[in-house]
Amino acid sequence: MPRDPNTRLPQPLFDEPTFNEGAKSKDPTKFKTPHPSDDAQYKKIEDLLTKDTVSFDASRLPTDGLYTLAEALGPHGDDEIAAITKTGHIIFQAFGDSGAAATRNYAYELHVSDQVTNDYHSSKAENRPTFLYHLGDIVYNFGESKYYYDQFYEPYRNYPAPIFAIPSNHDSFIIPETAAADYPLTIFSRNFCAVHPTITPEAGSLHRTAMTQPGVYFTLDCPFVRIIGLFSNALEDPGLISSQGGKWKGVPDTQLDYLTAQLKLIKSQNYQGAVLLATHHPPFNYEPPPNSSGAGGYHGSSTDMLREIDTICAAEGVYPHVHLSGHAHNYQRYTRSITFADSTYQVPFIVCGSGGHAINPIVTASKGSPAQEPANGTDVTYLEAQPAVTVEKLVLENHNDQNYGYLRILVNTDQLQIVFHPIRVSGAAAPAKDAVTVNLKTHTLATNSSTHS
Repeated sequence: MPRDPNTRLPQPLFDEPTFNEGAKSKDPTKFKTPHPSDDAQYKKIEDLLTKDTVSFDASRLPTDGLYTLAEALGPHGDDEIAAITKTGHIIFQAFGDSGAAATRNYAYELHVSDQVTNDYHSSKAENRPTFLYHLGDIVYNFGESKYYYDQFYEPYRNYPAPIFAIPSNHDSFIIPETAAADYPLTIFSRNFCAVHPTITPEAGSLHRTAMTQPGVYFTLDCPFVRIIGLFSNALEDPGLISSQGGKWKGVPDTQLDYLTAQLKLIKSQNYQGAVLLATHHPPFNYEPPPNSSGAGGYHGSSTDMLREIDTICAAEGVYPHVHLSGHAHNYQRYTRSITFADSTYQVPFIVCGSGGHAINPIVTASKGSPAQEPANGTDVTYLEAQPAVTVEKLVLENHNDQNYGYLRILVNTDQLQIVFHPIRVSGAAAPAKDAVTVNLKTHTLATNSSTHS
């Protein structure tokens, strides 16, 4: 039932989570939708974006702890898990970079939020997404409390399922002279890492409760799949999950121990489900080969971060089936073929930063040289930089730098399938989907498999 936004109710408000608005309530007057641009402020601090990192608290759970989907769903979680298990698969959505930093971008964010919400409501029960996994850049420019309503709660007010998230550079960078109580990770944690499903000040008059993730990094344990989400910190580039041997002072090495413990758990349990790894910054972002025309897009690859991940995976004998990321404002799908456990693993590395903030070209002009769009299927092994595993080949399989869109992911006992759903622009021809299917037992790409819608 709609409530007076000026009336403060005791917390927590509910004994179980509420994931959508239901009956539409009046917007609080203290918010303006959409908000003005932060472009001028952003220009003043561009230099700091290359050197200012942030510290963060350890997870509430032990390093080998799991945050279960049942727990997130609340008192009825066990029943919902039983229903998912009965269908024989789980479906969820994912993307990053949804926040609208300026008025001109707001309509694009709404295109995506409307589409993923409609996807939920229009799907039959057995084909309905169970949750949305956000890959970061929820609130631009830098995670301010006053913009959470405009950029998150209002666009997703009718999305009736959990929205999990890992924070990004824009959700964590601290603007100089910001009070500690207003640090972006503090605001993120209040809205995504609450101890109980409360209504936060950022939600205004809306009923969506805060998520109860145990920290800014966590492992979501679901039927058929585990998603290990890591926080890749506040730099514009590169992403990092540690101090990298003291190079980035103030960044704790907690996540290295965490990833080690999570992979040990998978190994000791002989876990047979899909294992996904998620970071905001992508390990690979396309750049043309040396001495070619044009330059890479607006972000680089985070190969040092990947090297740390690979080192831990090699030590524990466990490698994820897929790596998901955002940050680059387009869609890119790579196949990384590596020698692992005496076998060839084919691992999709997928960038989906198409959530509504912007669409950027995968290649830009450089020093008068025109940008040359890469062909799908291009060998880009040159992007590898001193990998910690044996790399046989890295291929850019597909990309889309023309359309916003999101991922729809289906996992069962045998396969993991990821489909990129581009958002159609009014009047334009329907863009083509892109899909990849991974055989969970062999860590290889499956062929001749049907694509779920």
